[in-house]
Amino acid sequence: MKTLAIIPARGGSKRIPGKNIRNFLGRPIISYSIDAAGRAGVFDALMVSTDDQEIARIAMGYGAEVPFMRGDKCSDDYATLADVVVEVLENYERQRIRPEYVCCIMATAPLIDPEKIKQGFDLISARYDSVIPVVPFGYPIQRSLKIDENDKLLMVEPRFKNTRSQDLPQRYHDAGQFYWIKADVIKEKGTFFTDNTGAIIQDPLTVQDIDTEEDWRMAEFKYRNLYGE
Repeated sequence: MKTLAIIPARGGSKRIPGKNIRNFLGRPIISYSIDAAGRAGVFDALMVSTDDQEIARIAMGYGAEVPFMRGDKCSDDYATLADVVVEVLENYERQRIRPEYVCCIMATAPLIDPEKIKQGFDLISARYDSVIPVVPFGYPIQRSLKIDENDKLLMVEPRFKNTRSQDLPQRYHDAGQFYWIKADVIKEKGTFFTDNTGAIIQDPLTVQDIDTEEDWRMAEFKYRNLYGE
């Protein structure tokens, strides 16, 4: 096996109950990630890491594998995505299966473009140790504001008070859709960010982090705007 897609989907979401399998415009939201991974055409195997039997059943119904259930250590609120990926790799190694490249794909990212997943694979196989999609901040973060303990509005970086927005360098944030990394690198480093990480710049209209009901509605709005459904 050369390439492995891992979709982490823990049960028991607190902010949005049943988040990973909740109905998103007609079908479970995790199915969009499974479908995108399949259409990318670059994976030798596609698996879902979960501690929940219902999530496992639904994921397999849409074509993913669930070769083993997630362990207790990676099922609590403190486990990181890297922890989950390393656990999966260790389980595969017990079966003498050692993928070279891993793509961790979020279960609640219905706007993922399969072509971006493929682009990430092309980049990592050519020159990087990991590849992460990013989104430009909509406004220069150097001019961000804060409210102090006395309810006064202040600049976080006062030195940029009179700097024109167009003179400030662009900054980005993680798109929260997928992460490509070499398997040996994440086992060694325990993180997706390395000294040799590449980026894929995403259009903000194609990205939506989903942590609240408002986020969910915005994701549906963007999906309809992109695909007309």
